[in-house]
Amino acid sequence: MKTKLKLSHTSKMPCGSWSLQALDTCPGSRNKDGTIVPVCVKCYARKGYYRMKPTKDLRVYNKQDWKRDDWVSDFVDYLIPYALFRWFDSGDIYTVALGYKILEVCKATPWCKHWIPTKSYKFSKFNHVFDELKALPNVMVRFSSDSMAGEYTEGLHGSTVIPDPDFEIDAFKCKAYTRGHKCGSCTVCWDKSVPVVAYLAQ
Repeated sequence: MKTKLKLSHTSKMPCGSWSLQALDTCPGSRNKDGTIVPVCVKCYARKGYYRMKPTKDLRVYNKQDWKRDDWVSDFVDYLIPYALFRWFDSGDIYTVALGYKILEVCKATPWCKHWIPTKSYKFSKFNHVFDELKALPNVMVRFSSDSMAGEYTEGLHGSTVIPDPDFEIDAFKCKAYTRGHKCGSCTVCWDKSVPVVAYLAQ
């Protein structure tokens, strides 16, 4: 049976992902005064291929589709053959209800490792769902730093962005830039034993 789900398949990653519109569904992308945080100013998901109509339409569709009663069961069925999955190559957990739907999917797919990058940790209403997600052995939730200069808070952030490959930082440096900007066989982002990953600014 054909799935109603619409997944993203970026050339960089070794697996599919599920995405929403950048900024529109990213409450953590803005400061209290409404200005965009540094790392989101030049967000890759606001340029290039992401500006094409099919890409934008997919994300608009997903914003409504997750509210279906059978969305969780459809996702679980889809993930049966997969060992890895990434949530949000664009967009974020913008409502608590979506967070709990994702939690249901992760609980029901223990064979699959889930990577969830997010800035929604800034809002206390998401605390409980993030605590539950982080407690699952197959889920790596990475709270993203706002910095483009490698800054992060130890014990809080799971990722940051660095300006160049030679930047000194006490974190795992993503080596995708050495492989044509592809993950290859690297699965560090899904690895709960790696506290912070530093990505090269794009």
